[in-house]
Amino acid sequence: MLIIAEDGIGTRLDQFLAGQLPELSRARIQALIKAGEITVNGKSTKAKTPVELGMQIEVNIPEPEPAEAQPQDIPISVLYEDKDVIVINKDSGMVVHPAAGNPDGTLVNAVLFHCGDLSGIGGVERPGIVHRLDKDTSGCIVVAKNDNAHLSLTTQFAERDTGKIYLAVVQGCPKEPEGTVFTNIGRHPINRLKMAVVNPGAGKPAITDYKVLKHDPSTNSSLVMCTLHTGRTHQIRVHMLHLGHPLIGDPIYAHPQKQKARPGRLMLHAWRLAFNHPIGGRRIAIESPIPPEYTPWLIGTELPEWEEASHRVN
Repeated sequence: MLIIAEDGIGTRLDQFLAGQLPELSRARIQALIKAGEITVNGKSTKAKTPVELGMQIEVNIPEPEPAEAQPQDIPISVLYEDKDVIVINKDSGMVVHPAAGNPDGTLVNAVLFHCGDLSGIGGVERPGIVHRLDKDTSGCIVVAKNDNAHLSLTTQFAERDTGKIYLAVVQGCPKEPEGTVFTNIGRHPINRLKMAVVNPGAGKPAITDYKVLKHDPSTNSSLVMCTLHTGRTHQIRVHMLHLGHPLIGDPIYAHPQKQKARPGRLMLHAWRLAFNHPIGGRRIAIESPIPPEYTPWLIGTELPEWEEASHRVN
């Protein structure tokens, strides 16, 4: 509620408020008055209303509504699709859903064009999205095509009833050829763009199993298979850094000048994804083609079999 000073008496309401609320333009103030978000003495008013001593002016600034994502004809690689779900092989560099700085050109825009309609449970900015991949991570991502599928898949991800296996290339080679990293992950205390391993009681628990598949002495880098048991932001990137082996090509956590291998992208690929189909519950297991940037580490490397392979959908 604003207090009227004597020098404001007699001026137009919109003019008076523009002086009192410099963060709002006069046009924005006029729009708020027209929408009934600004009242005088508890009642709707007009922009030209003269200000009087003793007026009780209340201003309500509503939260901005997110812009609805629009379909865009952007090529996508579909790994599996039926009337309930679609699994896409996301390219490195593609943002999953619109956000500040990326209003369009996202996976959501592409899927809206491909499918025609999507579940609205995720909100108008991220319809159908039940999990996410970082912009620079490639590989499997499943999108719900209706409300029932959305509810089922979000529950499965929350209850850790999905299978998620990634391929990463890291700097150096972990001392132990395989193991489990179990820490809490939360916002970095200084750089809010980063996540970090934090003390117990802070952040959220994060569990990653890892296995070194190949070490390349010529570039002092290693191909590592990571199995996620939780889905924290930047989980693999933070856990590998915690072990002292940041991912090759990581623009946030790595030091490029210390890396001999420079494939031109973040070396993290969502390789294998398994979930229960929302209708009927049959297990679906999808494997995404490994990008060509991984070829130097795949030569002569025997990739492990997948326990979900019997459920694979080709």
